[in-house]
Amino acid sequence: MIMTPNLATGSDELLKKTIQHLQKALDDLVSVNSLFTFAMFVGISFASSNVHSLELRSECQADKDTRMNLLVNEVVSFACFLLSSLVATALKMHLSTYLAVGPEIIQKFRNPCLSMLKNLMILVSTLGSILGCIYLTLSMVDVVRVLLGKLSCMRSDTIQAAGSLIAINVLALAIYVPFMMLAIYQSYFNLDKAQK
Repeated sequence: MIMTPNLATGSDELLKKTIQHLQKALDDLVSVNSLFTFAMFVGISFASSNVHSLELRSECQADKDTRMNLLVNEVVSFACFLLSSLVATALKMHLSTYLAVGPEIIQKFRNPCLSMLKNLMILVSTLGSILGCIYLTLSMVDVVRVLLGKLSCMRSDTIQAAGSLIAINVLALAIYVPFMMLAIYQSYFNLDKAQK
């Protein structure tokens, strides 16, 4: 991060702290995306290997379509996490220019369209992360189906594993999404306030 002596006054210090806070929130978003991307590669290894089901009944074993569905969900999940991380990184680079050139020069280039673009980028970044989590959960349910058998066979191990996975991920998303979005949007709101 580039620091300049231009940011010396009280309002400039507030702007600098707000930018650093927002960059930290975006860093955290990228870190979470990276963690989930690692989990996604674990799922791909199950889809591409010849892993045999623990279910002995042939009619309850996952078919080729389940493995294909697993792979599709993994690829879409990866694309969502990649989109989210790239947009968040672009936002961080944009914020670094605020620190590099100073607020006086930035004030000359204030544009309502740029502010709307930043808000759209925040939305795309957070939605990419959320959709990535949803597709990752779906792919992990497919992993359960590949290893433990079809859900329609109502085997208790399969139902417990898939049900627990879905319930815990829904709870995690219910906690993660509002707090992540609040942190990022509040930081941008404070950034706009500090610039005025």
